[in-house]
Amino acid sequence: MNVSLGKRILLASRPVGEPKESDLRIEDMPVPVPGPGEMLLRTLWLSLDPYMRGRMSDAPSYATPVAIGQVMEGRTVSEVVASHLQGYAPGDIVLSPSGWQTHALSQGRLTRKIDPSIAPVSTALGVLGMPGMTAYAGLLDIGQPKAGETVVVSAASGAVGSAVGQIAKIRGARAVGIAGGPAKCRYVVDELGFDACIDHRAPDMAARLKAACPDGIDVYFENVGGAVFEAVFPLLNNFARVPVCGQIATYNASEMPAGRLLTSQVTRAILTKRLTLRGFIVTDFAARHGDFLRDVSAWVREGRVRYREDVVDGLEKAPRALIGLLRGENFGKMLVRVAAPER
Repeated sequence: MNVSLGKRILLASRPVGEPKESDLRIEDMPVPVPGPGEMLLRTLWLSLDPYMRGRMSDAPSYATPVAIGQVMEGRTVSEVVASHLQGYAPGDIVLSPSGWQTHALSQGRLTRKIDPSIAPVSTALGVLGMPGMTAYAGLLDIGQPKAGETVVVSAASGAVGSAVGQIAKIRGARAVGIAGGPAKCRYVVDELGFDACIDHRAPDMAARLKAACPDGIDVYFENVGGAVFEAVFPLLNNFARVPVCGQIATYNASEMPAGRLLTSQVTRAILTKRLTLRGFIVTDFAARHGDFLRDVSAWVREGRVRYREDVVDGLEKAPRALIGLLRGENFGKMLVRVAAPER
């Protein structure tokens, strides 16, 4: 099928507080023609992730922000439509940083083929992709859970948190999740096999968490920050490890919210409890990617790691879906189904 026009979504303005749909602009574009050493990719799936809110801001960060008028950044699963690049042929399915657009040219950098026989190709953006790798490396390399220890993870029904708890269980630890709402908490316990899950919206959340962790917390995988971190912090045991992956509670904040924990309290506890708090970015552990794919793909096939996808159809739905993701409205890994394979 020949397509002369595609679509793309650009960053129109930098959000103040919560992003608005008007901060993003959708427009038609001519489908590019690949030149020598290039291939044309057609987007099948677009991943939506919390880190994208940071890319919309020009505040100092570990990565370059998206420029005004530039295509929004994002990982995609794409089909090769035409190729003048050795090693890639039409019909190949690839993981690529193509961004929020229906078509893109690629020279093969940061692109790898996906084997559709291993698992549904959408999992390359979720449990077998960046979120799964984040959970695997952050928990095992920084958290280092031991059999019998208590592992707590926030955003436990999400793409990263759900994998963290299940991997903790595989390692023989006790897994306690924190999630938003009774439905998500039931899923975390009944479907994913966590030992307990606490609704962070409950007025007595801190008391419930303490009751669920009678022996304290040995590993806390931090995805949220804010009031959840304040509830967790007093329960950390001596020598507890805290992989800090995200702070989604503050991503839309135009100023830092007031908290009850003081710097002196935190630093004193770090000293007296000999805590390890380490922030990380998944690319810090690039050397572990082979181990991750081997282990987690096997666990998925064996049913030891389960996953859930929250799918919206159509590229034009991406802005609203990202806003909902940052509000915690998604249930599982957030994906946009942009197109179906042609082959």
